[in-house]
Amino acid sequence: MDYQQTGVSLRSSLTFGETLCAVFIPLIGLVEALVFSLTGCFDFHSPAKKKKPSSTTFDDILALAKDSQFTVNEIEALHELFKKLSSSIIDDGLIHKEELTLALFKTTTGENLFLDRVFDVFDEKRNGVIEFEEFVHALNIFHPCTPLEKKIDFSFRMYDLRQTGYIEREEVRQMVVAILSECGIDLDDETLETIINKTFQDADADKDDKISKEEWKAFVTRNPTLLKHMTLPHLADISTLFTSFIFNTGVDDSHWQP
Repeated sequence: MDYQQTGVSLRSSLTFGETLCAVFIPLIGLVEALVFSLTGCFDFHSPAKKKKPSSTTFDDILALAKDSQFTVNEIEALHELFKKLSSSIIDDGLIHKEELTLALFKTTTGENLFLDRVFDVFDEKRNGVIEFEEFVHALNIFHPCTPLEKKIDFSFRMYDLRQTGYIEREEVRQMVVAILSECGIDLDDETLETIINKTFQDADADKDDKISKEEWKAFVTRNPTLLKHMTLPHLADISTLFTSFIFNTGVDDSHWQP
């Protein structure tokens, strides 16, 4: 690939929206890969071991179904998947980053900015592990029926690397460098600075060199294509993915509909 020609093209034509859409592709791709890896599509297998009793009660499952777009049966299915992932290394009913890495990359070593971001936004309590409730909350964001407001908030947190409540210039730089690196493109500093300048020219309304949540909301509202990667159609009927599992449930979802 002619990197010099690529740099000129990016410098002259790459818009803020195109840049951020490109950055979102690997982030959301990891979430989708996670769902498929746990349904057997990626040949993921947990070591044979005695499973600990689950601490999740049926009342917990009902509450999660009430607060999400998933049905009771789908929450039960997600719980089975969660148990599979959370016992792959440490059987404690929690997903550790090493377990997420193993599920996606078949190894527990190595660094990946996009995986780090997925893990961090799943980890609502910021305690270094993902609990089942957090797992459901995060996947619910990508459900086709989830309100746009929640998708906007989640996408903002994806870019807020330092969790300061703002998207800062260095955070945009890190994300752009990471996605270009994934594509095998190494741009010079001048081109990177051009992309970052365009980012803030388009989105930083008060010109304070950082993007607030309100500015982000206004920008994506004007440019809805930025959120096109925030929906995973498969989650609309998640039970069709679970060919590797057999659920012995007597629950009739219609009984729990309002």
